[in-house]
Amino acid sequence: MLRDVAFTIGPREVVALVGPSGCGKTTLLRIVAGLDTEFEGAVTRPAAGRLGMVFQEPRLLAWRTVEENVRLVAPDATPDALALLFDALELAEHRGHHPGELSLGLARRAALARAFAVDPALLLLDEPFVSLDLPLARRLRQQLIALIDTHSTATLIVTHDLEEAVSLADRVLLLSPRPARILADIAIGTPRKLRSEAEMQRTMAAIGKRLDAIGSNGRGPA
Repeated sequence: MLRDVAFTIGPREVVALVGPSGCGKTTLLRIVAGLDTEFEGAVTRPAAGRLGMVFQEPRLLAWRTVEENVRLVAPDATPDALALLFDALELAEHRGHHPGELSLGLARRAALARAFAVDPALLLLDEPFVSLDLPLARRLRQQLIALIDTHSTATLIVTHDLEEAVSLADRVLLLSPRPARILADIAIGTPRKLRSEAEMQRTMAAIGKRLDAIGSNGRGPA
């Protein structure tokens, strides 16, 4: 359940949704995507813009190759455009492989390739790197940011990982327990490429403190 949730995302801006488990982060993402229509209110998506979405599971069709999975959503993509995308995600050698032949990391790369193949104006990601080991997750985050920076893509990501939120996002929206509302809209002023480890640790600690406050009183800071 959500209540009085309102925010905007600009082109090339990354916004992370963070909050207690079960507060409605994925529900909010599905509402923005148009997959959940049982709500009161309105969502304004980019006019004439395409939507790309990456789910918690890669959701690749097992009987189709990586390239076929991508071409299903982007049949008009040029060979050169797909080649650049596969190279950026280190998938060039796996275009002809089926999902059952891929590691989880490669499958998640394929899901990202499918989302970016449509050249999305809005990109939605639901825990896209969950269950990956930390070095691989960090590598995929860098690849994701490189793709976002080369597209005019507004991005909304759901994550429980504070490092992921702080390393990827320009803003972090902190949600309360259900019915979820936005408790804080935390801007991270330093550009991603210039953020020091110390600054990231301070930001993570500040957000973690707010999350702990939510857990202790069930409401969070006023």
